[in-house]
Amino acid sequence: MTEKKVGIADTTFARYDMGGAAIDELRKNASLKIERYTVPGMKDLPVASKKLIEDKGCDIVMAFAMPGPEVIDKQCAHEASLGIIAAQLLTSRHIIEVFVHEDEVEHDKELALLADRRAREHAQNVLKLLFKPQELEREAGMGKREGFEDAGPLR
Repeated sequence: MTEKKVGIADTTFARYDMGGAAIDELRKNASLKIERYTVPGMKDLPVASKKLIEDKGCDIVMAFAMPGPEVIDKQCAHEASLGIIAAQLLTSRHIIEVFVHEDEVEHDKELALLADRRAREHAQNVLKLLFKPQELEREAGMGKREGFEDAGPLR
């Protein structure tokens, strides 16, 4: 069996190294190859992700960004999300979007903790998609939240 390869697409615009946190989490929990492609901003993530799949042979990609709190930042995040969706459809591969908006929490320390936790929890999701998809099926409808406490299922 060929060793799985995970692509990490991240930006210099982000204020936390989420790609690094995800790489650390992936390496702690699996033997796989990792390709990293860092770009200036979040609207560069769709092509970076597509190149990681098509040019570098990645089985799955994680795309990291940290949109700012301004209206234009939210618009750019939406545009980047649309591009990531298009790249998934064009490549038939998962691109796990891991965005942490700067206004999700109030203080920089909380933002760093949120970014680290979300990156690591999504890295765990990537491992499940690659190696244990039945675990995701068991978690369906469980109100999982990456970065925050889980909401839990409705009863």
